[in-house]
Amino acid sequence: MGLPFHPLWLILILAIVLIIFGPGKLPELGGAVGRGIREFRKAQNDITNEVRASMDQPTTPAPTPTPTTAAPAAEPKAEAEKTS
Repeated sequence: MGLPFHPLWLILILAIVLIIFGPGKLPELGGAVGRGIREFRKAQNDITNEVRASMDQPTTPAPTPTPTTAAPAAEPKAEAEKTS
């Protein structure tokens, strides 16, 4: 597939950065970029782990309704009708 840019552009960009920041600042600049990438990856992993953990937690089922006692209440009426 190839690179999304020509390698000559990369050399040109690095030369401009060297001219702007100088050779003394390049190690600091590289370290800062490395720390930034590391922090970004850590934050990305933390979010991914948090989402996975929330998806793995079992959901509690809704409580089952208890059967109503309407049927036994109807039986005394039937007994009362039989006795009448």
